[in-house]
Amino acid sequence: MFVILSIILSCMRRLGCRKVADAVLEDIRRRTELFVREGNRAPSIAVILVGEDAASMTYVRKKAEAAASLGFMHFQYSLDADVKESELLTLIDELNERDDVDGILVQLPLPEGIDEDKVIDRISPEKDVDGFTPVNIGRLAIGKDSFVPCTPLGIMKTLSYYGIELSGKNVTVIGRSNIVGKPMALLLMRHGVDATVTVCNTRTKDLRAHTLNADVIIVATGHPGTIDSSYVRDGAVVIDVGVNRVEDSTREKGFRLTGDADYDSFSDRDVSITPVPGGIGLMTVSMLMENTLQAAIRRRGR
Repeated sequence: MFVILSIILSCMRRLGCRKVADAVLEDIRRRTELFVREGNRAPSIAVILVGEDAASMTYVRKKAEAAASLGFMHFQYSLDADVKESELLTLIDELNERDDVDGILVQLPLPEGIDEDKVIDRISPEKDVDGFTPVNIGRLAIGKDSFVPCTPLGIMKTLSYYGIELSGKNVTVIGRSNIVGKPMALLLMRHGVDATVTVCNTRTKDLRAHTLNADVIIVATGHPGTIDSSYVRDGAVVIDVGVNRVEDSTREKGFRLTGDADYDSFSDRDVSITPVPGGIGLMTVSMLMENTLQAAIRRRGR
């Protein structure tokens, strides 16, 4: 009996995000239908893709499919990798002025020679459905209403869906990017969330000491195997944001997708963890759709 009970207590809990994302998208679909029935134009998003990066093309296709499934209007702009920065900025200016565009997204990363900061800053804050402009990040930092970057917002939605309490808990964020790490920390520190936040990076000395003290670990470094089960205490939650292509000759495509955490190492641990694939990446797209609907609502003055 003791042996069986020990096995049960040491079972990894998989926090899959497919059903979370589906629930979010169904709610957006319902609210969108109501919005349109009230006499409003369907929400719309303009997506700009520069170059032919394979991963970026995949992400853009998924966003287009999600928009179509919700009845959103979708405008796609595919530019050559050698496009002049000035031409890209002019396109953004035109989209900023168009009344039939609620949200603007420029797929990152951009090719060398184009200043990403300048491009992001050119997007009107009211159409910044990625939540990357200085205005939106600044408003997030001081606790004001803003568009929140999609991945951190998706993480918060996932934690809420699974009933994971954050108030008073120790949360370690590994990664300090403007896309995930920094806005994630700001969300966790908000009044009403009230987590105690530690932000680390790949150069943090004795990273394990910080993660072993954490109730929740959010790892977003873009490096496979950043942490394994030895970094995590029993009962902890691991949110794996990484999506990395690792060469694998046994796979038809020659690679496999893996996260920043060594998922297999947690198989016999009392730990809850998001998988890759099937994890937070699904939430990022659904939160983009949520932000687009919110942009449409705000622009109608509701």
